[in-house]
Amino acid sequence: MASTESPASPADSPAQGARRLPSWMTNFGVQVVAGLILGLVLGFTARAMAEDNWLTSTLDALGSTYVQLLKLLIPPLVFAAVVTSVANLRKVTNAARLAVSTLMWFAITAFFSVLAGILVALVLKPGEGTSIDPGTAADPSRTGSWLGFLESIVPVNFLGLSASGSSGASGDISLSFNVLQILVISLAIGVAAVRAGKAAEPFLGFTESFLKVIQEVLWWIIRLAPIGTAALIGNAVASYGWDALGSLGKFVIAIYVGLALVLGVVYPAVLRFAGLPVVGFYRRVWPVTSLGFVTRSSMGVMPVTQRVSEEALGVPREYASFAIPLGATTKMDGCAAVYPAVAAIFVAQFYGVQLDLTHYLLIIFVSVIGSAATAGTTGATVMLTLTLSTLGLPLAGVGLLLAIEPIIDMGRTAVNVTGQALVAAVVSKRAGILDEEPWRAGRRR
Repeated sequence: MASTESPASPADSPAQGARRLPSWMTNFGVQVVAGLILGLVLGFTARAMAEDNWLTSTLDALGSTYVQLLKLLIPPLVFAAVVTSVANLRKVTNAARLAVSTLMWFAITAFFSVLAGILVALVLKPGEGTSIDPGTAADPSRTGSWLGFLESIVPVNFLGLSASGSSGASGDISLSFNVLQILVISLAIGVAAVRAGKAAEPFLGFTESFLKVIQEVLWWIIRLAPIGTAALIGNAVASYGWDALGSLGKFVIAIYVGLALVLGVVYPAVLRFAGLPVVGFYRRVWPVTSLGFVTRSSMGVMPVTQRVSEEALGVPREYASFAIPLGATTKMDGCAAVYPAVAAIFVAQFYGVQLDLTHYLLIIFVSVIGSAATAGTTGATVMLTLTLSTLGLPLAGVGLLLAIEPIIDMGRTAVNVTGQALVAAVVSKRAGILDEEPWRAGRRR
């Protein structure tokens, strides 16, 4: 992200400036890295303590609270940002072409990501010679559906919220939201407000002011990211360590090699094609990638992704307000491309099923098109069930991989959110609407 220091006021004296910390210490990206390192230290310390210790509990509570704070602002942020962007898109030429181009680049990056997953799985053969217990195979509780996308975009109520209650003594009721439904509602209201003309101007003015307030509160939460990063990675190390790998270590390696190919080969090639500096992009998007890794939630990171895309990558706010929420629900190169490809081939190898060219073409098709079918229910496990059912492989194979789900989910989410920011930047660059100033400022520093 671009510099996060507050600009100096005219009243600042040279003596005051001399007492300030060096700029690298106040840089947001550096602070996130420091939080990551601190989290590793705390995690290994907690793992060396007794099983139920105060440090692990504290890290768990702090990490969960931070993710909850990020998710708290998603519904109002998406609503206000999309309604405002629809109104402002009148100022952006070829808005429809931008939407089509976004979906096209979603598909292109997903295509090459799934190819990377297939290549790694065929070379490393993670399902052959494994010592995993067949008894761990079990049918999943939730499965993907080709009708899931159509069902998920129809709002269940005006706010896109749903409630669930526990049948225990506490009787707790929890609320959840569907970003796709909120996106559809917001688009409809935004279009209606534009068509209403002058009568809707007070509403649009209020929405724009409300968006500025939400973004200010959001920045307060984002500034806590180094603390949240330390707590989340510390809890992950304390909870999982290396013990969960067991007989699935080869599979985990295959997944991370595939993800590394996407980050190190596919994305740089796309950036080069678009004329964007590779190192500069990764330096700016680092807060998004690292938060995706530790939070394991594209939705939780979405507010950060949007802010980084606008301020550090130069993506216009009117376009980012559309592309980032859409990408957070349907753009999943880690969960919907690399993972189902490697996992499906793993299941086939484990059960001794020979795959042919048709099967591999189906894996590519599901990964490129099928991610939308699981957008309403999200989750890589649901995406995997869609892939396995399309290939005719046993759904019980999903149960073989659940033990290491948290470990691989960190890497998958990091790739997901990085890809979401990448597509927004690439489309903006190719459309000639990218603000070059943040990139020039980075070169001057």
